[in-house]
Amino acid sequence: MPNEPVDRRDFIKTAGAAGLGVLVTSRAAASPMINLKGSPGERMRVAVMGLNSRGLVHARSFAKMPNCEVAYLIDVDADVLAKARMAVTAVQPGAPKTTNDLRHALDDKGVDALVIAAPDHWHTPATILALKAGKHVYLEKPVGHDPHEDEIVVAAQRKYRRLVQVGTQRRSGPRFAELYQALGEGVIGTPYLARAWYANTRTTIGKGKSAPVPTGLDYELWQGPAPRTPYRDNVVHYNWHWFTRWGTGEICNNGTHEIDVARWMLGVDYPTRVYSSGGRYHYQDDWQFPDTQEATFEFEGGKRIVWHSQSCNGLQTHGRGRGTSILGTNGSVVVDQDGYTIYDLKNKIVKEVGAGTKTDGTNVVGDDALTQLHLEDFARAVRTGSPLSAPVDDGAKTAMLCHLGTIAHQTGRILHTDPKNGHIIGDVAAAKLWKRQYHPSWTPTV
Repeated sequence: MPNEPVDRRDFIKTAGAAGLGVLVTSRAAASPMINLKGSPGERMRVAVMGLNSRGLVHARSFAKMPNCEVAYLIDVDADVLAKARMAVTAVQPGAPKTTNDLRHALDDKGVDALVIAAPDHWHTPATILALKAGKHVYLEKPVGHDPHEDEIVVAAQRKYRRLVQVGTQRRSGPRFAELYQALGEGVIGTPYLARAWYANTRTTIGKGKSAPVPTGLDYELWQGPAPRTPYRDNVVHYNWHWFTRWGTGEICNNGTHEIDVARWMLGVDYPTRVYSSGGRYHYQDDWQFPDTQEATFEFEGGKRIVWHSQSCNGLQTHGRGRGTSILGTNGSVVVDQDGYTIYDLKNKIVKEVGAGTKTDGTNVVGDDALTQLHLEDFARAVRTGSPLSAPVDDGAKTAMLCHLGTIAHQTGRILHTDPKNGHIIGDVAAAKLWKRQYHPSWTPTV
């Protein structure tokens, strides 16, 4: 492919040389050398923030890794923190320190990295604090709460020159790398359309009411960077996903993974147009995002990504609850965390590749092999300086797509965007949604 972008060629060359064992993207390979001074040659000490579900998977995984130690556990809920301490102590020699305030862990010069699995409104502020403290960061998706945060977290990484790995673990999956290589070799001709989807059967979150803050929960720290509001009984610990003050909706919660695969496989960055339709159909409750959404992203060269969300209707697509399909001029492919299937134009299977045991795509904890590979990729990069498979400068582009999909839905208008940076063009009202309000004590600054 003579006009193939450099990033695809670099990826295939590097992945081929490593037998796809160490996966990199061109963005990592082309990035300036990261200053690794002060990071460990053999042993890495991490602090893990946010331990109710996903973060505990990370903590246990790092505790089991050779030459890794979970030095701190961070959570604003005392009960969650105590359970996490018991779980981690069971798999590593020595108990980690515990704190409800990440700043205590960041003050410890012996900590090499912060792992962030806190709610979305904490992602960028915590990352920037960690970078300023000289720590590397493993950051769960999405990168930020809004497009502004997608930009400033990249600026902070470039300024403080520490590694930031985004938790889009498909970037470390060998089957995804194989498919990426096959697409580059023309297995389905020229790819032009990707459809990404997610289907679940979430139930109502009800109508919340004001209530006393539960004993052991530091609600002030839980709110952190967000503007203050009284405690309500249907927010903590999971339903914050569906409130705009703290969460980012299904498109960022699960769509990030599938849209990231679509963007990766199509080789696109920022769109030229974004539009969305859908709504909250299933329940009359406090949920503030669509439970059903179809968002379309158009790119230069005629390529397109379509995101389809079914938060409350589990009807599968291609027999899969979540995944990505790519249409090409000579065929198509369907891929998810369990493998991929390539079809010709008459829908005949050309190749089918499985990834072993099937996974539950709606499991909110996500304790799976891809996660382990992705964490190992981060640990290896911190120790050796090897390229990350999901560096934040690339992951922020996927996050921005998701946020633009939300803004298009909230405004009900077609967004025209700059393909160089994703900025909204000619719509002042929509552009006002680029950045959220902060509590003054926690406003992130680079």
